Amino acid sequence: MKNNLFAKRMENIRASEIRELLKITEMPEVISFAGGLPAPELFPLVEIAKISSEVILEDGRKALQYSTTEGYLPLREKIAERLHRVFKTTVSTDQILITCGSQQALDFIGKVFLNEGDVVFCESPSYLGALNAFRAYEPRFIEVPTDDDGMIPEELEKLMLTCSRRKLIYVVPDFQNPTGRTWSVERRKKLLEIAQKYGVVIIEDNPYGELRFEGEIPASLMSLDNTGTVIGLGTFSKIFCPGMRLGWIAADTDFIEKFVLVKQGADLHTSTTSQMQVNRFLEKNDIDMHIAHIKDVYRERRDTVIEAMEREFPRSVRFTRPNGGLFTWAELPEGLNARKLLEISLERKVAFVPGASFYACRPKDNTMRINYSNMPEDRIREGIKRLGEAIYELSSISSIAV
Repeated sequence: MKNNLFAKRMENIRASEIRELLKITEMPEVISFAGGLPAPELFPLVEIAKISSEVILEDGRKALQYSTTEGYLPLREKIAERLHRVFKTTVSTDQILITCGSQQALDFIGKVFLNEGDVVFCESPSYLGALNAFRAYEPRFIEVPTDDDGMIPEELEKLMLTCSRRKLIYVVPDFQNPTGRTWSVERRKKLLEIAQKYGVVIIEDNPYGELRFEGEIPASLMSLDNTGTVIGLGTFSKIFCPGMRLGWIAADTDFIEKFVLVKQGADLHTSTTSQMQVNRFLEKNDIDMHIAHIKDVYRERRDTVIEAMEREFPRSVRFTRPNGGLFTWAELPEGLNARKLLEISLERKVAFVPGASFYACRPKDNTMRINYSNMPEDRIREGIKRLGEAIYELSSISSIAV
Protein backbone atom coordinates (compact mmCIF):
# COMPACT_ATOMS: atom_id res chain seq x y z
CA MET A 1 0.00 0.00 0.00
CA LYS A 2 2.67 2.51 1.03
CA ASN A 3 4.70 1.79 -2.10
CA ASN A 4 1.94 3.41 -4.15
CA LEU A 5 2.58 6.69 -2.34
CA PHE A 6 6.17 7.14 -3.48
CA ALA A 7 7.23 9.05 -6.57
CA LYS A 8 8.51 6.95 -9.48
CA ARG A 9 11.98 8.48 -9.07
CA MET A 10 12.39 6.64 -5.76
CA GLU A 11 12.83 3.42 -7.73
CA ASN A 12 16.17 4.77 -8.96
CA ILE A 13 17.48 5.93 -5.59
CA ARG A 14 19.54 3.45 -3.64
CA ALA A 15 21.48 3.55 -0.42
CA SER A 16 25.09 4.68 -0.73
CA GLU A 17 27.29 1.63 -0.25
CA ILE A 18 29.90 3.87 1.35
CA ARG A 19 27.49 5.41 3.87
CA GLU A 20 26.22 1.95 4.81
CA LEU A 21 29.77 0.68 5.28
CA LEU A 22 30.60 3.62 7.54
CA LYS A 23 28.13 2.26 10.08
CA ILE A 24 30.37 -0.78 10.40
CA THR A 25 33.61 1.14 10.36
CA GLU A 26 32.59 3.30 13.31
CA MET A 27 33.62 0.34 15.46
CA PRO A 28 37.09 1.25 16.77
CA GLU A 29 38.51 -2.22 16.18
CA VAL A 30 37.85 -2.01 12.41
CA ILE A 31 40.70 -0.78 10.21
CA SER A 32 38.80 1.18 7.59
CA PHE A 33 39.91 1.96 4.05
CA ALA A 34 36.25 2.53 3.15
CA GLY A 35 35.20 6.17 3.56
CA GLY A 36 36.73 9.16 1.85
CA LEU A 37 37.27 10.67 5.27
CA PRO A 38 39.86 13.35 6.00
CA ALA A 39 42.11 12.68 8.99
CA PRO A 40 40.29 14.16 12.02
CA GLU A 41 43.55 14.78 13.87
CA LEU A 42 44.32 17.41 11.23
CA PHE A 43 41.26 19.53 11.98
CA PRO A 44 42.47 22.86 13.45
CA LEU A 45 40.40 22.56 16.62
CA VAL A 46 42.06 25.34 18.63
CA GLU A 47 41.81 27.83 15.79
CA ILE A 48 38.19 26.89 15.08
CA ALA A 49 37.25 27.26 18.73
CA LYS A 50 38.80 30.73 18.74
CA ILE A 51 37.19 31.97 15.53
CA SER A 52 33.81 30.46 16.46
CA SER A 53 33.83 32.44 19.68
CA GLU A 54 34.88 35.60 17.86
CA VAL A 55 32.14 35.25 15.24
CA ILE A 56 29.42 34.83 17.84
CA LEU A 57 30.67 37.45 20.30
CA GLU A 58 31.55 40.08 17.69
CA ASP A 59 28.92 39.48 15.01
CA GLY A 60 26.51 36.95 16.46
CA ARG A 61 23.30 38.68 15.44
CA LYS A 62 24.37 38.47 11.81
CA ALA A 63 25.84 34.97 12.08
CA LEU A 64 22.63 33.54 13.54
CA GLN A 65 20.29 35.32 11.13
CA TYR A 66 18.99 34.39 7.68
CA SER A 67 21.32 35.50 4.89
CA THR A 68 21.43 35.72 1.11
CA THR A 69 20.97 32.61 -1.01
CA GLU A 70 24.15 33.25 -3.01
CA GLY A 71 26.27 33.08 0.14
CA TYR A 72 28.28 35.32 2.44
CA LEU A 73 29.91 37.89 0.17
CA PRO A 74 33.38 38.05 1.83
CA LEU A 75 33.65 34.26 1.59
CA ARG A 76 32.57 34.23 -2.05
CA GLU A 77 35.23 36.87 -2.77
CA LYS A 78 37.89 34.71 -1.13
CA ILE A 79 36.80 31.62 -3.06
CA ALA A 80 36.95 33.52 -6.37
CA GLU A 81 40.41 34.85 -5.50
CA ARG A 82 41.63 31.38 -4.57
CA LEU A 83 40.29 29.82 -7.76
CA HIS A 84 42.17 32.50 -9.69
CA ARG A 85 45.41 32.07 -7.74
CA VAL A 86 45.50 28.26 -7.47
CA PHE A 87 43.62 27.09 -10.56
CA LYS A 88 44.15 30.08 -12.87
CA THR A 89 40.45 30.66 -13.52
CA THR A 90 38.83 34.01 -14.26
CA VAL A 91 35.77 33.34 -12.09
CA SER A 92 34.25 36.46 -10.51
CA THR A 93 32.45 36.73 -7.19
CA ASP A 94 29.00 36.82 -8.81
CA GLN A 95 29.81 33.49 -10.46
CA ILE A 96 30.03 31.73 -7.09
CA LEU A 97 27.15 30.11 -5.18
CA ILE A 98 27.84 28.64 -1.72
CA THR A 99 26.26 25.20 -1.21
CA CYS A 100 25.89 22.72 1.64
CA GLY A 101 28.90 20.72 0.49
CA SER A 102 29.51 19.79 -3.12
CA GLN A 103 27.00 16.95 -2.75
CA GLN A 104 24.20 19.52 -2.71
CA ALA A 105 25.72 21.05 -5.84
CA LEU A 106 25.46 17.68 -7.59
CA ASP A 107 21.79 17.42 -6.68
CA PHE A 108 21.17 20.94 -7.97
CA ILE A 109 22.86 20.08 -11.26
CA GLY A 110 20.45 17.20 -11.73
CA LYS A 111 17.49 19.42 -10.85
CA VAL A 112 18.54 22.25 -13.18
CA PHE A 113 19.63 20.26 -16.23
CA LEU A 114 18.18 16.76 -16.35
CA ASN A 115 14.89 15.57 -17.73
CA GLU A 116 14.02 11.89 -17.76
CA GLY A 117 16.04 10.21 -20.49
CA ASP A 118 18.65 12.96 -20.89
CA VAL A 119 22.17 11.62 -21.32
CA VAL A 120 25.00 12.03 -18.80
CA PHE A 121 28.44 10.96 -20.00
CA CYS A 122 30.78 9.88 -17.20
CA GLU A 123 34.12 8.25 -16.61
CA SER A 124 34.31 4.51 -16.14
CA PRO A 125 34.40 4.16 -13.15
CA SER A 126 32.93 7.40 -11.75
CA TYR A 127 32.12 9.01 -8.38
CA LEU A 128 29.32 7.10 -6.66
CA GLY A 129 27.89 10.19 -4.95
CA ALA A 130 27.37 11.93 -8.28
CA LEU A 131 25.73 8.89 -9.88
CA ASN A 132 23.33 8.60 -6.95
CA ALA A 133 22.52 12.33 -7.02
CA PHE A 134 21.78 12.30 -10.75
CA ARG A 135 19.74 9.06 -10.66
CA ALA A 136 16.87 10.84 -8.90
CA TYR A 137 16.29 12.78 -12.14
CA GLU A 138 16.14 9.60 -14.25
CA PRO A 139 18.85 10.28 -16.85
CA ARG A 140 20.50 7.77 -19.09
CA PHE A 141 24.16 7.22 -18.19
CA ILE A 142 26.79 6.46 -20.82
CA GLU A 143 30.16 5.30 -19.54
CA VAL A 144 33.14 6.50 -21.55
CA PRO A 145 36.22 4.25 -21.70
CA THR A 146 38.86 5.78 -19.43
CA ASP A 147 42.57 5.14 -18.98
CA ASP A 148 45.29 6.66 -16.80
CA ASP A 149 45.14 9.97 -18.73
CA GLY A 150 41.37 10.37 -18.44
CA MET A 151 38.45 9.87 -20.81
CA ILE A 152 39.56 8.64 -24.21
CA PRO A 153 38.40 11.48 -26.50
CA GLU A 154 37.91 9.36 -29.62
CA GLU A 155 35.63 7.03 -27.66
CA LEU A 156 33.71 9.96 -26.20
CA GLU A 157 33.04 11.43 -29.64
CA LYS A 158 31.89 8.06 -30.99
CA LEU A 159 29.43 7.78 -28.12
CA MET A 160 28.26 11.36 -28.64
CA LEU A 161 27.12 10.37 -32.12
CA THR A 162 24.98 7.50 -30.80
CA CYS A 163 22.44 9.71 -29.01
CA SER A 164 20.54 12.96 -29.50
CA ARG A 165 19.64 13.91 -25.91
CA ARG A 166 23.20 14.50 -24.74
CA LYS A 167 23.19 16.98 -21.84
CA LEU A 168 26.13 16.68 -19.40
CA ILE A 169 29.66 15.32 -19.13
CA TYR A 170 30.57 14.66 -15.50
CA VAL A 171 34.28 14.30 -14.67
CA VAL A 172 36.72 14.40 -11.75
CA PRO A 173 40.00 15.23 -13.55
CA ASP A 174 42.26 15.54 -10.48
CA PHE A 175 42.94 12.48 -8.28
CA GLN A 176 39.65 11.01 -9.34
CA ASN A 177 37.31 9.35 -6.90
CA PRO A 178 37.52 6.33 -7.00
CA THR A 179 40.72 5.64 -8.98
CA GLY A 180 43.10 8.41 -7.88
CA ARG A 181 43.98 9.11 -11.54
CA THR A 182 44.69 12.59 -12.93
CA TRP A 183 43.89 13.65 -16.46
CA SER A 184 46.59 14.92 -18.80
CA VAL A 185 46.25 18.52 -19.99
CA GLU A 186 45.92 17.30 -23.56
CA ARG A 187 42.89 15.20 -22.62
CA ARG A 188 41.34 18.22 -20.87
CA LYS A 189 41.73 20.31 -24.01
CA LYS A 190 40.22 17.58 -26.19
CA LEU A 191 37.28 17.20 -23.81
CA LEU A 192 36.56 20.92 -24.08
CA GLU A 193 36.72 20.80 -27.88
CA ILE A 194 34.25 17.93 -28.03
CA ALA A 195 31.86 19.45 -25.47
CA GLN A 196 31.82 22.77 -27.30
CA LYS A 197 31.35 21.06 -30.66
CA TYR A 198 28.26 19.19 -29.48
CA GLY A 199 26.88 21.83 -27.10
CA VAL A 200 27.24 19.74 -23.93
CA VAL A 201 27.91 21.15 -20.46
CA ILE A 202 30.95 19.84 -18.54
CA ILE A 203 30.72 19.37 -14.78
CA GLU A 204 34.26 19.59 -13.35
CA ASP A 205 34.15 18.20 -9.81
CA ASN A 206 37.39 19.17 -8.06
CA PRO A 207 37.42 18.34 -4.34
CA TYR A 208 41.01 17.01 -4.32
CA GLY A 209 42.92 19.28 -6.70
CA GLU A 210 44.88 21.10 -4.00
CA LEU A 211 46.01 17.84 -2.39
CA ARG A 212 48.84 17.27 -4.85
CA PHE A 213 51.94 15.56 -3.42
CA GLU A 214 54.27 15.93 -6.39
CA GLY A 215 54.52 18.24 -9.36
CA GLU A 216 52.55 21.30 -10.41
CA ILE A 217 48.78 21.66 -10.40
CA PRO A 218 47.67 21.19 -14.05
CA ALA A 219 45.36 23.59 -15.85
CA SER A 220 41.78 23.11 -14.68
CA LEU A 221 39.02 22.70 -17.23
CA MET A 222 37.56 26.02 -16.04
CA SER A 223 40.84 27.80 -16.69
CA LEU A 224 40.93 26.43 -20.25
CA ASP A 225 37.32 27.34 -20.97
CA ASN A 226 36.38 30.70 -22.52
CA THR A 227 32.81 29.88 -23.55
CA GLY A 228 31.02 29.10 -20.26
CA THR A 229 30.94 25.39 -21.09
CA VAL A 230 32.36 24.28 -17.71
CA ILE A 231 30.62 24.33 -14.36
CA GLY A 232 33.12 23.87 -11.52
CA LEU A 233 32.41 22.33 -8.12
CA GLY A 234 34.62 22.80 -5.07
CA THR A 235 34.51 22.17 -1.35
CA PHE A 236 36.18 22.96 1.96
CA SER A 237 35.57 19.38 3.11
CA LYS A 238 38.94 17.98 2.04
CA ILE A 239 41.13 21.02 2.73
CA PHE A 240 39.46 22.14 5.96
CA CYS A 241 36.60 20.32 7.73
CA PRO A 242 33.77 18.28 6.16
CA GLY A 243 31.46 18.89 9.11
CA MET A 244 31.16 22.53 8.12
CA ARG A 245 29.29 21.35 4.98
CA LEU A 246 30.58 24.15 2.78
CA GLY A 247 31.05 23.79 -0.96
CA TRP A 248 30.47 25.96 -4.00
CA ILE A 249 29.39 26.07 -7.61
CA ALA A 250 31.42 28.25 -9.98
CA ALA A 251 29.70 28.93 -13.29
CA ASP A 252 28.52 31.40 -15.87
CA THR A 253 26.06 33.85 -14.30
CA ASP A 254 23.18 32.49 -16.42
CA PHE A 255 23.71 29.11 -14.77
CA ILE A 256 24.18 30.63 -11.31
CA GLU A 257 20.80 32.35 -11.57
CA LYS A 258 19.11 28.98 -12.05
CA PHE A 259 21.05 27.38 -9.21
CA VAL A 260 20.02 30.23 -6.91
CA LEU A 261 16.37 29.56 -7.72
CA VAL A 262 16.60 25.86 -6.84
CA LYS A 263 18.57 26.59 -3.68
CA GLN A 264 15.87 28.99 -2.53
CA GLY A 265 13.42 26.11 -2.86
CA ALA A 266 15.75 23.65 -1.13
CA ASP A 267 17.05 25.41 1.98
CA LEU A 268 17.07 29.20 1.40
CA HIS A 269 20.80 29.46 2.10
CA THR A 270 23.81 27.64 3.53
CA SER A 271 24.53 28.08 7.24
CA THR A 272 25.46 31.71 7.86
CA THR A 273 27.44 30.74 10.95
CA SER A 274 29.57 28.17 9.11
CA GLN A 275 30.27 30.60 6.28
CA MET A 276 31.34 33.35 8.65
CA GLN A 277 33.51 30.92 10.63
CA VAL A 278 35.36 29.72 7.52
CA ASN A 279 35.71 33.28 6.29
CA ARG A 280 37.20 34.33 9.64
CA PHE A 281 39.60 31.37 9.53
CA LEU A 282 40.80 32.44 6.08
CA GLU A 283 41.34 35.99 7.37
CA LYS A 284 43.18 35.01 10.56
CA ASN A 285 45.13 31.90 9.47
CA ASP A 286 47.31 30.68 6.63
CA ILE A 287 45.17 28.15 4.77
CA ASP A 288 48.08 27.33 2.44
CA MET A 289 50.20 26.29 5.41
CA HIS A 290 47.32 24.18 6.71
CA ILE A 291 46.92 22.46 3.34
CA ALA A 292 50.69 21.87 3.14
CA HIS A 293 50.52 20.05 6.49
CA ILE A 294 47.62 17.91 5.24
CA LYS A 295 49.60 17.01 2.13
CA ASP A 296 52.66 16.00 4.16
CA VAL A 297 50.57 13.59 6.22
CA TYR A 298 48.67 12.16 3.27
CA ARG A 299 51.84 11.76 1.19
CA GLU A 300 53.33 9.60 3.93
CA ARG A 301 50.15 7.55 4.13
CA ARG A 302 50.02 7.18 0.34
CA ASP A 303 53.59 5.91 0.36
CA THR A 304 52.78 3.54 3.22
CA VAL A 305 49.73 2.00 1.53
CA ILE A 306 51.55 1.55 -1.80
CA GLU A 307 54.56 -0.08 -0.11
CA ALA A 308 52.26 -2.36 1.90
CA MET A 309 50.24 -3.39 -1.16
CA GLU A 310 53.44 -4.15 -3.09
CA ARG A 311 54.56 -6.34 -0.19
CA GLU A 312 51.31 -8.03 0.88
CA PHE A 313 49.15 -8.35 -2.24
CA PRO A 314 49.62 -11.06 -4.88
CA ARG A 315 51.52 -9.83 -7.95
CA SER A 316 48.40 -10.33 -10.03
CA VAL A 317 46.58 -7.52 -8.20
CA ARG A 318 46.99 -4.22 -10.07
CA PHE A 319 46.58 -0.84 -8.41
CA THR A 320 47.02 2.85 -9.14
CA ARG A 321 49.79 5.02 -7.73
CA PRO A 322 48.18 8.45 -7.30
CA ASN A 323 50.16 11.70 -7.05
CA GLY A 324 47.66 13.15 -4.61
CA GLY A 325 44.15 12.89 -3.26
CA LEU A 326 42.72 10.26 -0.94
CA PHE A 327 42.39 7.01 -2.90
CA THR A 328 44.02 4.17 -4.73
CA TRP A 329 42.11 1.69 -6.89
CA ALA A 330 42.85 -2.02 -7.07
CA GLU A 331 41.85 -4.62 -9.62
CA LEU A 332 41.78 -8.27 -8.63
CA PRO A 333 42.31 -11.14 -11.07
CA GLU A 334 39.24 -11.99 -13.18
CA GLY A 335 36.89 -14.27 -11.29
CA LEU A 336 37.56 -12.84 -7.83
CA ASN A 337 34.57 -10.91 -6.50
CA ALA A 338 35.35 -7.88 -4.32
CA ARG A 339 32.04 -8.16 -2.45
CA LYS A 340 32.97 -11.67 -1.37
CA LEU A 341 36.41 -10.35 -0.46
CA LEU A 342 34.75 -7.71 1.72
CA GLU A 343 32.90 -10.41 3.64
CA ILE A 344 36.16 -12.18 4.39
CA SER A 345 38.04 -8.98 5.21
CA LEU A 346 35.32 -7.79 7.60
CA GLU A 347 35.83 -11.01 9.55
CA ARG A 348 39.42 -9.81 9.87
CA LYS A 349 38.16 -6.34 10.93
CA VAL A 350 39.21 -4.58 7.71
CA ALA A 351 36.87 -2.61 5.43
CA PHE A 352 37.10 -1.19 1.91
CA VAL A 353 34.55 -0.29 -0.79
CA PRO A 354 33.90 -2.84 -3.56
CA GLY A 355 34.33 -1.12 -6.91
CA ALA A 356 31.15 -2.26 -8.68
CA SER A 357 29.13 0.63 -7.18
CA PHE A 358 31.27 3.18 -9.03
CA TYR A 359 30.14 2.01 -12.47
CA ALA A 360 27.04 3.64 -13.93
CA CYS A 361 26.24 0.83 -16.37
CA ARG A 362 28.68 -2.07 -16.53
CA PRO A 363 30.06 -2.93 -13.08
CA LYS A 364 33.36 -4.72 -12.68
CA ASP A 365 33.06 -7.00 -9.67
CA ASN A 366 36.81 -7.53 -9.29
CA THR A 367 37.64 -3.94 -8.33
CA MET A 368 37.92 -2.03 -5.04
CA ARG A 369 38.61 1.46 -3.75
CA ILE A 370 41.09 1.92 -0.91
CA ASN A 371 41.24 5.15 1.09
CA TYR A 372 44.51 5.96 2.86
CA SER A 373 43.87 9.38 4.41
CA ASN A 374 42.00 8.30 7.53
CA MET A 375 44.31 5.70 9.10
CA PRO A 376 47.76 6.18 10.69
CA GLU A 377 50.68 4.36 9.14
CA ASP A 378 50.80 1.45 11.59
CA ARG A 379 47.13 0.64 11.04
CA ILE A 380 47.56 0.97 7.27
CA ARG A 381 50.34 -1.65 7.34
CA GLU A 382 48.32 -4.00 9.52
CA GLY A 383 45.14 -3.48 7.53
CA ILE A 384 46.78 -4.15 4.15
CA LYS A 385 48.45 -7.25 5.63
CA ARG A 386 45.04 -8.60 6.68
CA LEU A 387 43.53 -7.62 3.34
CA GLY A 388 46.30 -9.44 1.50
CA GLU A 389 45.61 -12.56 3.56
CA ALA A 390 41.91 -12.23 2.70
CA ILE A 391 42.75 -12.08 -1.03
CA TYR A 392 44.76 -15.30 -0.77
CA GLU A 393 41.91 -16.93 1.17
CA LEU A 394 39.33 -15.87 -1.44
CA SER A 395 41.53 -17.14 -4.28
CA SER A 396 41.80 -20.50 -2.53
CA ILE A 397 38.02 -20.71 -2.02
CA SER A 398 37.41 -19.67 -5.63
CA SER A 399 40.12 -21.98 -7.00
CA ILE A 400 41.65 -19.07 -8.88
CA ALA A 401 45.43 -18.78 -8.92
CA VAL A 402 46.85 -15.41 -7.90
